[in-house]
Amino acid sequence: MKENILIDKSIAFAARIIKLHDYLIKNKKGLTISKQIIRSGTSIGANINEASYGQSHADFISKLHIALKETAETEYWIKLLYLSDYIEQNLYNSLLGDCIEIKRLLITSINTAKSNVAKNKK
Repeated sequence: MKENILIDKSIAFAARIIKLHDYLIKNKKGLTISKQIIRSGTSIGANINEASYGQSHADFISKLHIALKETAETEYWIKLLYLSDYIEQNLYNSLLGDCIEIKRLLITSINTAKSNVAKNKK
């Protein structure tokens, strides 16, 4: 169940990141950062989706860890965009809130998957 929520939320978040990237390009703001955030922000969902087709429990967990790292990087870029005055506070709060929600869901999913692996070993 959580994986479907994660996939849905990460796709919606990626769409927002694409729109943010387009806005930054159109307004010639933070061009270097816009390239970074579109890479990391869209990679989150790609890795979550790929995890769904993992070859093993270890592969599934590994892909979720990669998504978690990309989430942390995206959170950094969002904060930097705000501190550099490239985005307004309302957009910052909204994007950061979505990013943190995905991060929390990922952490919960990783912990659950690790717990399930440990139970199966017993």
